[in-house]
Amino acid sequence: MKLDERGFIRVDDQCRTSVSGVYAIGDVVRGPMLAHKASEEGVMVADIIAGQKPEMNYDTIPSVIYTAPEVAWVGMNEQQAKEQGIDVSTGTFPFSASGRALANNAPEGMVKVVADAKTDRILGVHILGQHAGELIAQGVIAMEFGSSAEDLALTCFAHPTLSEAVHEAALAVDGHAIHMANRKKRK
Repeated sequence: MKLDERGFIRVDDQCRTSVSGVYAIGDVVRGPMLAHKASEEGVMVADIIAGQKPEMNYDTIPSVIYTAPEVAWVGMNEQQAKEQGIDVSTGTFPFSASGRALANNAPEGMVKVVADAKTDRILGVHILGQHAGELIAQGVIAMEFGSSAEDLALTCFAHPTLSEAVHEAALAVDGHAIHMANRKKRK
């Protein structure tokens, strides 16, 4: 089997190694060392072996740091987008403005949505706060379906919930958050 420059087993987009009929997944291949990434790769490989044609979107693998408060993200941050020459718009919403976070006595943290300034497509979602590891799934789903910040902004979220902070951050991309003062957006 061939190894890459970092010592990981070299695989293609469908986890095939250089040895015919042999696949490799998880911590021995490129990408983040996350159990959920390895599980999805395993499902993909099983489907391939069963004759299906699955694909895995490595751009929508969530990362979570299980601290107090939790940190979770998916996709690009502002700096990564700018390094790729993408002009971004961002929206943030602090948990200190969330009724549910206040009721939970957990007002620390925020949600940030990073969107392409030209297309409004969501490029990344970043969450710091209580249950961030649960909330990040909303960003993963939105990105998997190619959603815009406006798509999330037009979605009805239950009130009062922590997930509402994702909605508010999406609204804030265009300066339309409901439960906080909005900063002026450049035109």
